[in-house]
Order: sequence, then structure tokens, then C-alpha cells
Amino acid sequence: MKSLSISLIRRLQFHKFKPIPPLLRLIYISDAPASSSLLSSPREISTSSKPYPPTLNNNHFFYNPCRNLTTHVEDPPDTPIDQEKLDLEEAFESATTTDEMVRLFKQMELTFEGNELGLSALKLGLHLDREGDDPETVLSYATKALRSFDVDSKPNLLTAMALQLMGSANYGLKRFSDGLGYLNRANRILVKLEKDGDCNVEDVRPVLHAVHLELANVKNAMGRREEAIENLKKSLEIKEMAFEEGSKEMGAANRSLADAYVAVLNFNEALPYALKALEIHKKELGSNSAEVAQDRRVLGVIYSGLEQHDKALEQNRLSQRVLKNWGMKGELIRAEIDAANMKVALGRYDEAIDVLRRVVEGTDEGSEMRGMVFISMSKALVNQQKFAESKRCLEMACEILEKKEGSSPVEVAEAYSEVAMQYESMNEFEVAISLLQKTLGILERLPQEQHSEGSVAARIGWLLLFSGRVSQAVPYLESAAERLKESFGAKHFGVGYVYNNLGAAYLELGRPQSAAQMFAVAKDIMDVSLGPNHVDSIDACQNLSKAYAGMGNYSLAVEFQQQVIKAWDNHGDSAKDELKEAKRLFEELRLKARGGVSTDKVPTKALPLPKK
Repeated sequence: MKSLSISLIRRLQFHKFKPIPPLLRLIYISDAPASSSLLSSPREISTSSKPYPPTLNNNHFFYNPCRNLTTHVEDPPDTPIDQEKLDLEEAFESATTTDEMVRLFKQMELTFEGNELGLSALKLGLHLDREGDDPETVLSYATKALRSFDVDSKPNLLTAMALQLMGSANYGLKRFSDGLGYLNRANRILVKLEKDGDCNVEDVRPVLHAVHLELANVKNAMGRREEAIENLKKSLEIKEMAFEEGSKEMGAANRSLADAYVAVLNFNEALPYALKALEIHKKELGSNSAEVAQDRRVLGVIYSGLEQHDKALEQNRLSQRVLKNWGMKGELIRAEIDAANMKVALGRYDEAIDVLRRVVEGTDEGSEMRGMVFISMSKALVNQQKFAESKRCLEMACEILEKKEGSSPVEVAEAYSEVAMQYESMNEFEVAISLLQKTLGILERLPQEQHSEGSVAARIGWLLLFSGRVSQAVPYLESAAERLKESFGAKHFGVGYVYNNLGAAYLELGRPQSAAQMFAVAKDIMDVSLGPNHVDSIDACQNLSKAYAGMGNYSLAVEFQQQVIKAWDNHGDSAKDELKEAKRLFEELRLKARGGVSTDKVPTKALPLPKK
């Protein structure tokens, strides 16, 4: 797989999945009058300023689980205190502003017992969370609600809802481990309620949908992206039960899942979801909608990742047409930069440069966007062997980026990585390593960027290994392997590349046993993720053979060399030279196994694989 623009992927992958508003409506959309419901109308949620997706409005999906449950005291008032409580409740439930709700809740705290405030605390916490209020404040109300509901060991829906809010608040505070704990407990409660039939399944599912989306947010932030995809798939399954197949809500859900697969570079899995999203949005909103333009951008990234650059460019062209119609200048500039990068991938360098020269005139001086134009311009110039002009573009980009490190650390780190790749392509390894180390320093301060941190560490390790500084490369590669496993899963091909490079480093340092272990892991991963006949899988197998030869275990070296021969043979005439070399090495190893050739003739060095 050829390298794909980091920025192109990142613009799609780094966003908070937006759950249905935490679904207090489940309880409070009842047959009771508006004045006695905690949410006065279905519209109240959907007009929230917090960027949740459109609220589900399927009445069956939102059937009230506790139909007559309100915050009113149970019996008619017999005392002045009871009347005061009732008046406060009604005033709170009728409140229309945040300030009014907060003021009334404080008054209620002076009159009500703690366990009587659970529903009101939950409503206020959800309202503040939806409005993007301070997560610490949201957490305080969620805690009050949880204390009220979580009074015995019997699971209930209200406890699950409070736990979901606790998870959301902790996510906002970047306390990802705490958030994960609350959300996992909410999930366990909901699964048990659904399994035991203690609550109507139609009541459980919307809350479960919100929990799975929040789990996806938290796991993405922790770098556990493969696991996050499973939560997104579960949330999509729940939505499919509530909406018609072609509804625009299903379009958004399919695109979110496509984005998630793009984030782990699994473009084949992403493609059908992106195509489904496009199909739905075209039918529901028309070909000239902004949603369709976004779907086409996702498809452009996917087709680029699949090296189908003509298709990517066509999607980009159609997306640009919509963006122009809507006057979306910023998005249009990004799309034009993407188009230039696609033209570079197709070898149409002059066309790419012409596009970028026009685009730069529409960017503000000193803006991040102008910096990205210079980086893309450098990419085209490098391919034309115009290194001096390319370096000047990169220098101008870095001058801009240095001033943005404090305000936009993630975007700057991403851009530095792109710049480093350009210097690497010009064999300026020292500059590339320095920039990547600078990038790593930025990412280490951002807990939600562990996956990027692992990728950058892997790149530094490979460059150090390639330039002969093997002992310096090892700690970077070891760190990268662990971080990438946590982020992308143990069987992701990127993890396999890192283990292969780590094996090469160990072999170079005279540690053939450690090298063999790493090559074996790399081979297993690549066989699963790429297939045993993929070039990189074959190279990993070849390296494993060399490691066993270095240990003097020629019987195993011969066995793996036979696998190399078989794999190259499956490539037919296109791999005649590789097959010939593999057979030559096999004969030498077989002779050595019989004691008939000097060990000096058997190669025991492994070259690191370039990161594709």
C-alpha cells in the first residue's frame, strides 16, 4: 500500500461520535401533560446546541419505559412543605433556560431529600451535557443521580442512564479509564435487562445505542480503535431496528462506520458503508446536498487508500461542485488540496502544481491552510526532482506551523509528519528524524493521540534502523509495537511491519533468538492481514529463515525457505527473479544442514521493510 496523505485521513477520523441525546426522553415522553414531563416536547432535544445527530422520532422506538414516572411527590399535598415541593417541581419541569433550571435545582436541594432529586439531577446533567457545559459540572449532577438510583444490586434503566452520563462527563474531562468503567457497567446492566426481560426491549435499545457510541468515543481516545469499531457496528445494528433502511439517519450511521474503518486503514471494509451512505443521502437529500459532498470526500479517501486514484479524483470533482454551490469556501479549499494530492499520486505533477498555485491565493497569510498548500506543493516538486524548490516550500510551511503549535497541536503534529515524509523522500534523514521527534514531543502531551504517537515512533525507529543507528532504533520500535497493538489490534498489518523491523534490528545486534521471535510474530500478523502470498508476508518469512540460520537451526531455516519458494511460485512469471534467488538460498541452507557449506555463505541479515 502506498503512503496516503495523513491529513486526508485525519480530517475524517478525529471527531466525537454523536449519540442520540442521552435519552431521558425514554422516561419522560409520557401520557402526562407537558407541565409534568421533564422534557416538554420532542423538539427540545433536537434543537440542542450540543452536536448530537438528529433525535430519533420513531414513536415505537421511544416508547416510555416508566410511563407514569415523574418527579412529583407521590401523594397529594397535605402540608405546606408538600405544597412547596410540588411548586418547585412544577417550576423546575417548566423551566426553559439553563440558569433557571440551575437556580430551581439549588432551591430543591434545600427542601428535598437527596434520593428524591435523582430524576431532576439526571435531567439537568443531561441538559448541560447536551449544551456543552463544563464536564465537571455535568459530572456533579450525574453523581447525584447515580447515588439516588444505585441503591441496591438490582439493575435498572435509570442507573444505566446515569452511568452513561458519568461516562460522557469523564470523556469530556479526558479521564478515559474512568469513563470506560462507567460505560462498561452501563452496558452490562442494559444487556442484563434485555436478556432477563425486566424492561421492555424497546426501552433498553435507545440507551444501549447511546452507551455504545460513547464507548466508541472513549476507546478512540484511548487508541483502541478496533474495539471502537465493534461498538459502532453494534450502534448501527440498533439503529437499523428503529429506522427504515433508507432514512438519512442510517446514512449518517453508515458514514460514521466508514470513517472508523478509514481511521484504521481498512479501506476495503470502509467502502461498502461509504457507498451506502452516499446512496441514502442522494435519495433523501438530493445530489446537491452538503451530506452528499461529505460522503464523496470519504469515498475519495477510501479510493486513494485502495490506490484507485482516478475514482478518488472523480469523487473529489463531484464533491467540489457541491461545495461551490453552497459557497463553503474552507471546505472547498481542502477539497482542492486533496485533488492536488490525488493528481500527484497519478503522476500529473504539473496539473497539481497549477491547482495549488491557484489555491494559495485564496488562503490567508500565515494560516494553517496555506501551510498545507506548501506541503502539497513540495510533494509535487519532489516528484519532479526539484529538491531546492521543494525544501523552500517545506521551510515556509514550518515557519507557519511553529506559530500554531500551542493553538492547534494535533493539526501541527500531523503536518510535521507530512513534512518529515517529504524530507525522507529526498534522503534528508536527519531532518526527517528531528521533525518526527518534535512531532512525538507534541503527541506525548495529548492522551487521545496514542495511535499517532505509535505511528510516529515506528517511523523514527525505521529511519534510525535504515541509517545504521540500530541500538537507538530499538526502543522506538518496541514502544511503537505496544502502542499500535493497543490502538489497532494485535493483527493489524502496521503492527506486523513494526515487528519485522524490530526483528531486523535484533538480528543486526547479534540477537538471533529475539529476532526469530519478532519475525515469527510479524509473519503471523501479515499472513492473517495481508495473506501468505503478499510480498511483505513473503519478506517476513524470508527474514524468519535468516534468523534461524543465524541461530544455526538449519532445519527450521530450510522449512521456512520452502514456504518462501512456494509463495513466490504463486506469483508466476512476475516474480521469476525472486523465485530464483529463493531457490539459491534454499540450496545453500540445505547443504549447510548436511554440513557441507560454510556459514559465511548463508545470509543472516534482514533488511527492514519500508513503511508503505
